[in-house]
Amino acid sequence: MPSPSQTTLPKLHREFFAIDRRDAAWQPVPATAGRIEEIVLADNLDPATGTGSRTRLARWSAGALIDRPVVHDFHEEVFIVEGDFVVGCDAQGQGGESFGAYTFACRPPGALHGPFTTRAGCVLFETSYY
Repeated sequence: MPSPSQTTLPKLHREFFAIDRRDAAWQPVPATAGRIEEIVLADNLDPATGTGSRTRLARWSAGALIDRPVVHDFHEEVFIVEGDFVVGCDAQGQGGESFGAYTFACRPPGALHGPFTTRAGCVLFETSYY
């Protein structure tokens, strides 16, 4: 029987391509009331089989909030491209530690992180992988 990595389709080869920064390219992230949007750049992440990876840009509008800690079974790397990103706030978005552009987080599977908010809005570059 092949291993999961042998049965998962690879990400498609995509040579340099323009990222459309106009609003039409951004898609709402479910369950965020339109406060967080994404542009998926490459994706074959499959939580059902625990394989693959996803690379995306995530745009948070000012005041967007994930009000509870998050934990997942994949690796996650986050680079703040612009704006501010607050980690460890309370469920109302108060407190926490604010990070600015050109800061980076690397989280292994099982790492409890959050809650999160942004005061002024931000754009994140994220890579998730098994």
